Amino acid sequence: MRPGPRNLITDVAGIRVGNSEDHDIRSGVTVILPDDPVTAAVDVRGGAPGTRETNALDPTCLVDAIHAIVLSGGSAFGLDAASAATDWLRQRGRGFRVGEAVIPIVPAAILFDLTNGGDKDWGDSQPYRRLAGQALDGAGEEFSLGNFGAGLGATAGPIKGGLGSASVIDDDGLCVGAVVAVNPVGSVTLPGSPVFWAWPFEQNGEFGGLGCAGAPEQIDMDYSFKIPAGSNTTLAVVATDMTLSKVQAGRVAIMAHDGFARAIRPVHTPLDGDTVFVISTGKRPLGDPVADVARVGMLAADVVARAIARGVYEADSIGDIKSYRSLY
Repeated sequence: MRPGPRNLITDVAGIRVGNSEDHDIRSGVTVILPDDPVTAAVDVRGGAPGTRETNALDPTCLVDAIHAIVLSGGSAFGLDAASAATDWLRQRGRGFRVGEAVIPIVPAAILFDLTNGGDKDWGDSQPYRRLAGQALDGAGEEFSLGNFGAGLGATAGPIKGGLGSASVIDDDGLCVGAVVAVNPVGSVTLPGSPVFWAWPFEQNGEFGGLGCAGAPEQIDMDYSFKIPAGSNTTLAVVATDMTLSKVQAGRVAIMAHDGFARAIRPVHTPLDGDTVFVISTGKRPLGDPVADVARVGMLAADVVARAIARGVYEADSIGDIKSYRSLY
């Protein structure tokens, strides 16, 4: 078991990622762009989601493949990024065909970053369509983490959040990767400590190599909760080369949410819109429909936890929002 050569979701062959951000407004867009249509599913567990085209991923619905996924800042305004993605794909003849019509299927989810100090007074020139187009034009196998794409304006509890990614290849060559825009109400570190909740899952020092050094002998669990001014929702996309149906991908999405619980506390709150998409490129045949799906789900949960910690570790301070590395 090892990370892929890039330790990014793009270690799953046929997946590209593009980021674009605007530092004046402190927000951005991340696009996951498969080379070919992919099977997809979604599981939403936060209490305040903002999504588009998620109902189409229900296994009872007609559409059996999607053409891109958009993760955006900007709360409800960011959903317009998916409209730009559908236009970009249609112009290239990529989409679901109905007669002569080409209809790209682009699920999307947004996070809240409207109170992070950026200038959100954009007037009639809403920025998210522009940012999505830039992200698509620049999509590739290499992409930056931390203050990039949808991670630019993100916060993680009291510190700077960001865009994280990680991958794993098992002994049979199965690849699972994730990209996560980390913007939770909850904290990614133990109380009063620099130790990540996700520390047991770290690979090759990918988020600092601290391990559990400095962790308190007994964690002081504070169950009081104050409603923050904003900053909510963690968004993840998990990709695998294992062939999965929509139903099977849905089970993997459910299991992948365990990665949120391993890396964030509290998680899935009424203020978060926590959402996990799962996509399958179908390059590797499914063997045992029970054991193989369970294996992908276990790997997905671990890789999501790693990507969450990595996104926070890679982020830089922005304004008065301090980064993990500046504090520790």
